Amino acid sequence: MNVLFSISLALVAGLLISRVVKPLKLPAVTGYLIAGILIGPYCLGQIDLPGMLHTAADVENLSIISKVALGFIAFAIGTEFELKNLKKIGKQATVVGILQAVVTMVVVDAALIGLHFILGEEKLPLSVAIILGSIATATAPAATLMVVKQYKARGPLTDILLPVVALDDAVGLVAFAVSFGVARALQSTQVDIVSMLVEPLIEVVGSLLLGALLGVLFTWVENFFKSNSKRLCLSLTFVLMSVSLSMLEFEVGGVRIGFSSLLVCMMLGTVFCNICKFADELMEKTDKWTMPIYILFFVLSGAELELSVLTNGIVVLIGVVYILFRSLGKYIGAFSSARMTKCNSNIVKYLGVTLLPQAGVALGMSITVKEIMGPVEGALVRNIILFSVLIYELVGPMLTKIALTKAGDIIPKEEYHKLTMAEAFADEPDEEDVPAEESGAEKS
Repeated sequence: MNVLFSISLALVAGLLISRVVKPLKLPAVTGYLIAGILIGPYCLGQIDLPGMLHTAADVENLSIISKVALGFIAFAIGTEFELKNLKKIGKQATVVGILQAVVTMVVVDAALIGLHFILGEEKLPLSVAIILGSIATATAPAATLMVVKQYKARGPLTDILLPVVALDDAVGLVAFAVSFGVARALQSTQVDIVSMLVEPLIEVVGSLLLGALLGVLFTWVENFFKSNSKRLCLSLTFVLMSVSLSMLEFEVGGVRIGFSSLLVCMMLGTVFCNICKFADELMEKTDKWTMPIYILFFVLSGAELELSVLTNGIVVLIGVVYILFRSLGKYIGAFSSARMTKCNSNIVKYLGVTLLPQAGVALGMSITVKEIMGPVEGALVRNIILFSVLIYELVGPMLTKIALTKAGDIIPKEEYHKLTMAEAFADEPDEEDVPAEESGAEKS
């Protein structure tokens, strides 16, 4: 009963707060996150009522919803990788996706290593500074996708944004693994090449292969069903299967083999949209079904944010430096790489702003640090990332909306209605524009 009540409460809160923020012209995502904070352990969760999210453990009990939601979000982003679109922007997206992530890591590493020498090893260990630089590369695909869908964004910036976000997370996984290996080597004075280079590459390649295999199998099985409802059920089945299989982890000859659910589900969507004839039609139906899961994901993400980190002065100081220089790195990296690849002027100016949101992937990396590097360094990394996610998730979607609007990819409602009316009339020429031999009067 408590679990069902918690889910219903999260949905109601998310929907209500999204209405509250609408007059403020804030994205619905921001409303969902605020709703999560309100019903979470630090606000209404303090009230002793059954079904409320009283503790972090109560939120963790619903974590399966977040994992499933991330799977569907990654699947939706994967469907943006159609070959006909990639022929136009594939090279640009690849170069921008890699370079902006690398530039961000270098900028954040430089700033935090400098801060390390100012604060000292006790307050900011060098290993923590290096790890935070790699975590800075990750961008939250969920918030970006939700803003794009809510405002029906279309245009050059949107076309390159989703592929860049997808590549960004792949690069981030490799960068994190390498930086994490360097940080552990600094602690133990031993360099482990396997954990630094081999394992992250195996994770990326293995995830792409697993996703491709499932995508081919998915499309083949779909051909046996003609009903749209059954095809929809099969779509949900394969996304859930992809999420579950990506949780597998084992060792072969001392090498850890693991998978990234984001990459597996992205590849599933990519293969599906390129070899399935009715992919577009099916994705429209899937989007409608998954909206409640997306709302729950963001509400629970808001409930996960630990407001207690705001009371730690060192965490706030390091967090502010991290946020400022990550934002600077994203903007400089996107601006310079987009300019180098001769992208549209709006892409050059606004792409960096749309890459600021950060959440699930970064939090997952921080959990890995906490589990392996020990309670001191792990807790520091976790708290800094929690602080930055709190800021980025509340401000990031709004900045993404502003950037897409400035770039002309989001058309204000009034202008949109005028445009659609103009297109409708344009499709029906006036009688005087019709050649005489085709007019009814001439025929009679």
